[in-house]
Amino acid sequence: MNLEYFIARRLVTARDHKSSISAPIIKIAVTAIAIGVIMMIMAVATGVGLQDKIREKISAFNGQVIIATFDDNQSEVSVAPLSIKQDFYPEFKSVSGISHIQAVASKAGVIRTEESVEGVIFKGVDNDYRWDNLKEYIVAGRIPKFTGAVSNEVILSKYLADRLKLKVGDTFNTFFMKEGGNGLPNLRRFRLVGIFNSGFQEFDASYLIGDIRHVQRINKWRNGEVGSFEVFLDDFTQIRQKGEEIYNQIPPTLNSQTIEEKYYNIFEWLKLFDVNILVIIIIMVIVATINMVVALLVLILERTPMIGMLKALGAPDWSVRKIFLYNAAYLIIQGLLWGNGISLALLLIQRYFGIIRLNPESYYVTVAPVTIHLPAILLINIGTVVVCLALLLIPSYIITKISPVKALRFD
Repeated sequence: MNLEYFIARRLVTARDHKSSISAPIIKIAVTAIAIGVIMMIMAVATGVGLQDKIREKISAFNGQVIIATFDDNQSEVSVAPLSIKQDFYPEFKSVSGISHIQAVASKAGVIRTEESVEGVIFKGVDNDYRWDNLKEYIVAGRIPKFTGAVSNEVILSKYLADRLKLKVGDTFNTFFMKEGGNGLPNLRRFRLVGIFNSGFQEFDASYLIGDIRHVQRINKWRNGEVGSFEVFLDDFTQIRQKGEEIYNQIPPTLNSQTIEEKYYNIFEWLKLFDVNILVIIIIMVIVATINMVVALLVLILERTPMIGMLKALGAPDWSVRKIFLYNAAYLIIQGLLWGNGISLALLLIQRYFGIIRLNPESYYVTVAPVTIHLPAILLINIGTVVVCLALLLIPSYIITKISPVKALRFD
């Protein structure tokens, strides 16, 4: 332990420190750092958490990349069929980083009950459908079982079930228009076996999920014809790169589209969170730094006689400056410890108890999600220390201008 650090520690723990003029200012500075760290960590955790959750929900209903014919590119409903016999199905061997691929088909329909009428998109899925992505949203019942003959089991969102006054176990009629719009609509009677609630209004108000064979029969497709393929990636951050690779590997008669392209407005809105987070971090660092600068200036002013004595004994300016910088670092770390402890406690409470709730029509989620990203928290802490100490070098320069003779007579 060097001499400067020892003197700095004595400066912090001195008996008269608590009754000194600088004591309340130092407490304010430490509190400002703690509050700043809390705000930064909370902003990152909630911002990233919301981005991750919305991406996760969009991916659960669409995959990350959608392969379809050019006719279906901008449509929620399957228009032109394509053969399930593709080189990339059921395993996309020519592109790495793909975890799963599934075949689906969609058809517009109308659910009619004694109480209400609702338009829906019937999403037909097969046994290869990744139900794990939807299991966490199931609030009642179970997922459908597709074995043997065409299954009439379906799942519906809580939003639509409430509007239609349906519950698990009920049966209901759904009408599908024939191709070309000629003739009477096709009638299918489904049994509701599960209710999901994703909190994503755009999907909850639309989707009815069931057996893909219903779509194939209504559209008079041949066995083995589907509407599109949904591709899931190992790493969402590589979606643009993998989307281009997939496009280059599929036949020229097909087109691929990432969910970032399909839901452009939503993902552009999500990018605004990065700007908000950055603004909050900058503001909090500025506030914390200003408070530390004020505290350091007051401490230098209060310890002017000590500075003069150290200089009279031959201490170089940099050694004296390091004493106050060590002291400032100690106070910064103290504020960081309080800030990290409080913020992590609040984040864990929100994560496991979901105290803060959001309007799903505005934020696509019902509970404010949080993502505790340890590298980001570590970067916030290191960045706060580095920025604060770097800027504190400026006020500490005042020490070089203090004359030992005048300082020893300073009262």
